[in-house]
Amino acid sequence: MNIVLASGSPRRKELLAMITPDFEVICSDVDESAISAPTPALLAQELAKAKCLAVASNHPQQVVIGCDTVVEQNGTVYGKPSNAAHAVQMLTSLSGASHQVHTGVCIAQGDKVESFVVTSIVKFYPLTLQQIEAYVQTGEPFDKAGGYGIQGGAALFCEGIEGCYYNIMGFPVSRVARALEHFL
Repeated sequence: MNIVLASGSPRRKELLAMITPDFEVICSDVDESAISAPTPALLAQELAKAKCLAVASNHPQQVVIGCDTVVEQNGTVYGKPSNAAHAVQMLTSLSGASHQVHTGVCIAQGDKVESFVVTSIVKFYPLTLQQIEAYVQTGEPFDKAGGYGIQGGAALFCEGIEGCYYNIMGFPVSRVARALEHFL
């Protein structure tokens, strides 16, 4: 099976390699700001679908996987922080509370399309401003939804997880593996 990952995320590449080492990466050029949805979970799914279908339209024989992750807290969507102050603001909001991480996934080959959303709940310990600022200074928050990487320094913030750990990294490995079986 010839698989294409429609994402340049190093974490998604690493996680897809857990399923198969045989894939290529082709990033989409989708304008994410043009996409909206009634809920954060559906937004993640619509973004994933747009990315997937943009690449799949040029590669109809290949199985294309598109993903997008958003962090939600009380209806507010946290994407990637635009600067250090924005990252501090996001992490301050997440401190001492629970939030949801939604990863939308779309898999397409020719006319066959399957899409879904996986949601995990993450609870952070209360964080001090000093802890948040030190983490932001590492640079880790800037390419991650919600301004943190659970697999990195933010592992120290995590009090608990409900759901798929890999989903929080942006690629729900076991759910994607099961969905790929429909394309064999």
